[in-house]
Amino acid sequence: MKHVSENKSDFVKNVFNKVFNKYDLMNDLLSLGSHRIWKKQMIQWLSPRKRTVLIDMACGTGDITELFLKYVNNECKVYASDPNEKMLNLAKKKLKKHKNIKWCLDKAEKLEFENNFFDYYTISFGIRNVTNINQVLKEAHRVLKPGGRFLCLEFSKIQNNNLEKLYNLYSKAIPKIGNFIVGNSKPYEYLVNSIESFYSQNELLDLMKKNNFYKCEYKNLSGGIVALHSGWKI
Repeated sequence: MKHVSENKSDFVKNVFNKVFNKYDLMNDLLSLGSHRIWKKQMIQWLSPRKRTVLIDMACGTGDITELFLKYVNNECKVYASDPNEKMLNLAKKKLKKHKNIKWCLDKAEKLEFENNFFDYYTISFGIRNVTNINQVLKEAHRVLKPGGRFLCLEFSKIQNNNLEKLYNLYSKAIPKIGNFIVGNSKPYEYLVNSIESFYSQNELLDLMKKNNFYKCEYKNLSGGIVALHSGWKI
């Protein structure tokens, strides 16, 4: 997002405070379940090894953390981090059987970890909501070990004109759906606007390169409705 207000952090916190208790339900409804497929594809592309350490930034209700642990047969350590306490509490309840998760109430712009700490850094539908994306990428690079990998899943720019027209029509209905289910349309107006104003695939790729990531690449999913961006620290 090119222009960010200074109070964006508080605004986003307020948005998620309004929707946290129906967050998973709305994700399923608004994406028609596709977000679960996208997240599985994210973990498959990450292809993590056992006995490694992940930071799952903007972990939300813990979907990526859960998929990661399942992929490695629970033989890893995950630091699940989110700036919203209510979302984090939901994730704790959802994944309470797992003993190898450390829960962290942190902002992506300033992480309380030493340099070269993690093997993997994932962020799923979170980087669009940060105040300073360059600072987030700097911090991600700092806390990754040499040879560590950054992987981001985020809404992006649709590559097919017909699909884009259909998606734009659907987007106009999202606030109405949010108002019907959650009783508030404003968080979903923010959702639509933040997607429209976010970086393109190549713009995000350039930002990653400027922040010292190497072998940067992306994959479009569902025609570019979302994209996976990957980069390495060397």
